[in-house]
Amino acid sequence: MVAVESPSEGSCLTLRGVGKRFPSFENAALQAPALESITLTVAAGELVSIVGPSGCGKSTLLRLIAGLDAATAGELHIGGDAITAPNAERGLVFQDPSLFPWLTVRRNIQSGLVARGVLHAKRHEVDEFIRLVGLEAFADSYPHHLSGGMAQRVALARVLINHPKVLLLDEPLGALDAFTRMRMQDEVLRLWLARGTTTLLVTHDIDEAIYMSDRILIMTPRPGRIERSIPVALARPRDRSSAEFLGLRGNILELLHFAGREPGGDPQPGKRN
Repeated sequence: MVAVESPSEGSCLTLRGVGKRFPSFENAALQAPALESITLTVAAGELVSIVGPSGCGKSTLLRLIAGLDAATAGELHIGGDAITAPNAERGLVFQDPSLFPWLTVRRNIQSGLVARGVLHAKRHEVDEFIRLVGLEAFADSYPHHLSGGMAQRVALARVLINHPKVLLLDEPLGALDAFTRMRMQDEVLRLWLARGTTTLLVTHDIDEAIYMSDRILIMTPRPGRIERSIPVALARPRDRSSAEFLGLRGNILELLHFAGREPGGDPQPGKRN
């Protein structure tokens, strides 16, 4: 289900049989699987959340899509193009905003344009994106003057100004307090609706996934596989206290509790509870 009705800047994302292995801690000559047989299609303009146990490879999956790491197996495509390296068309926002402390809000946001050598042609967009994230009054402030939520808005604007076809969010709200986190969820949704960017959100917060997503992917313990894809057929804006919201929350928590188990209820061989 794609909720974006405005023209979309996003692009379809396709993964086929993607796997990733890393050298084993016990023996560097051996390869330990982190991801296995990931096959996934995300429609242009869709917002999909990825949840699963710690260490299941959620962040690794985003890094593969961003082009920061190479898959050991399988293929990744954005539109009709293979993903082989980092590119501004895939923007990644981490839990830590990672702003340049010596640059103002304005210069942090335009830093990507500077790196791409297009600041002169795109300078008029800087003010637009400062307004988009509601930081007009802080355009000339430095990161140490900003709250955590404001810093994350700068990080989002810095990525969005490149008009990415896919926005990758790796627990970007995880370090915020509960009230700021809820406000920032609405902020991200507002930006998503305005830009129509295909978005993947990694989160440990089930309420956040339900509140924000068109669809939720549940991953198994390592090696991570997509065990279930759950559509979120709730009208926006969503009521966190509704019976439908709470019922879906309970179902997902139960699925996570039994993630990676065989039908009889016993863990898969070699898996820990």
